[in-house]
Amino acid sequence: MRKTPAFLATLGLTAAALAGCSTTPSDGCVRVTDTDTSVTDLVTVTGEFGEVPDVELYTPFRVDELAWTDLSEGEGTAITTPDQMVVLDMVVLNGQTGETAVATSYDVTLSSVFSMSRWIDTLPGLEQSLQCAQEGDRVVVALPPDAINPAAATQIGLEADGSAVAVVDVRKVYLPKATGADQFTDSNGLPSVVRAPNGRPGVIIPDAPAPTELSIQTIKKGDGEVVTGDRPVRANYTGLLWDTREVFDTSWDAEPVSFDLNAVVPGFAAALEGQTVGSQVLVVVPPDQGYGDADQGAIPGGSTLVFVIDILGLDPEPSS
Repeated sequence: MRKTPAFLATLGLTAAALAGCSTTPSDGCVRVTDTDTSVTDLVTVTGEFGEVPDVELYTPFRVDELAWTDLSEGEGTAITTPDQMVVLDMVVLNGQTGETAVATSYDVTLSSVFSMSRWIDTLPGLEQSLQCAQEGDRVVVALPPDAINPAAATQIGLEADGSAVAVVDVRKVYLPKATGADQFTDSNGLPSVVRAPNGRPGVIIPDAPAPTELSIQTIKKGDGEVVTGDRPVRANYTGLLWDTREVFDTSWDAEPVSFDLNAVVPGFAAALEGQTVGSQVLVVVPPDQGYGDADQGAIPGGSTLVFVIDILGLDPEPSS
């Protein structure tokens, strides 16, 4: 039995110059849907979106430039940055033989959530070919040798200068940042928030005593699903200490985090419950709703905490 290489296994894979049409999703990202039909017409794909497709390929198949065609168009969130979390299913075919080289599991639970950057590490051609692709899209991608990680090519049995074809279903796309409508808030002695273009927040804590009660403000109001606590929340966050105004933790330097509301401090959970996907929330957590009087890593005992949280999506319910 052929072993699955580690860098492919982590993505749920198991061994087995632009021109053309475009669309503009609701977020304004312009999607090039068809780059070279003379290439992609050599590939025939049948089957329903979200299910393993049947793919026939004229062989030997060889391309020198990246090309793709959207076979179906969705209406969901668009991929706009490599930092976004996504669920992709795909089959990759060896261009020389036409046989399946590697494929994902097509899991109906949509639990294989990874950042686009991790997919791009394995198949660099996906960065360009899936730019502005939306949840619900099925895309056939012709991959030249330079669009495939050489180590991945070797592990799945491609020749050093071999091409491949990927049929990609964009099953789920998480938001890149809070995209909701700005809300009027009365600061009332609470911190204020500024944002970089990518959504990363900066927090200005006033020179004043920390609130003694839990304080929650919705800064941006999203129109997505409601956080009930039944499903984990995928979010980016930044946490600061009120007294020192120092950041003690942030997910913006890595990947958005999946939070079970039963596994976080009460003040953090209260800030999320009842909010909607796409929202940005500011919460000031007094010690009795945080870590209390005990030290917690870089957080001294008795600290008042400040969090800014971007709610990017909901993960599937944990399996029983």
